[in-house]
Amino acid sequence: MLLIVTLVWGTTFPLLKSLSVDLSGVEISAVRFLLAAVCMLPFALRAPRRTWRDGGLLGLVALVSYVTQAWGLQHISSNRSAFITGLNVLMVPFLGLLFGNRISWWIVGTACVACSGIGLMSWEGGGNMAGDAATLLCAISYAVYVVLLTQRTNHHDSRQLAATQIVVMALIAAGWIGVTSAASPVLATLPARVGKHWLALTYLGLVATAAMLVLQARAQRHVSADKAAVIYAMEPVFAALFAWGLLGEFMGWRGIVGGGLVVLAMIASEIAPPKRIFSTA
Repeated sequence: MLLIVTLVWGTTFPLLKSLSVDLSGVEISAVRFLLAAVCMLPFALRAPRRTWRDGGLLGLVALVSYVTQAWGLQHISSNRSAFITGLNVLMVPFLGLLFGNRISWWIVGTACVACSGIGLMSWEGGGNMAGDAATLLCAISYAVYVVLLTQRTNHHDSRQLAATQIVVMALIAAGWIGVTSAASPVLATLPARVGKHWLALTYLGLVATAAMLVLQARAQRHVSADKAAVIYAMEPVFAALFAWGLLGEFMGWRGIVGGGLVVLAMIASEIAPPKRIFSTA
């Protein structure tokens, strides 16, 4: 299930890159989450208070990662964005230490191999300080999200937890646009710009957001945060393939070798002795 999630998310990088020509990161996030919220509203309305509490926290952290990723894509290639985002693979195990957990050095080793592969792949694209910094913040916030999700997902219905996250993200993103762009002429052109990309935005909202957050919450009931992070390292590999096929972005021998290292790390994490990436001390 996590590989399916990762595959679908890999398709979003070239889409977000194309959308960033006409829409800002906050605008893209607001529209995709509003569409997803409409789809998931019946589950959100039935969610208990404790699910809203955890879903609100998860939604806030996830929103930071989505917005910074979309903003960063205005300045760097989709390949580079995917590879920098993939650094969360190495961040997740060490974040576990902050929660008083022990760390599995086998998983740390596979995460290092995956990050080496990501580094080789990111060598292919040109950098931009602002874009790289925003995308690095995306990686940090997403690593926090993976750890928090693993801690909380077993206590909630997967659909309700995903629905509350989506509704919170939609409300915050829409409110942000209302506050910052209420008197701006840019807001008046938003419907036309959204209509120009309605198909891509619908895919992002219903498939890449609503469906995948439900699948992710369900899958991480059975997979530790560290192992999930290594599986997520496949995202830049899928993103590179889709960016090459849809946008014609170049991937040379470094990218191919790097992608191979990521795949190797994911396989190694699966064949290791059954230990959690970090266990309760």
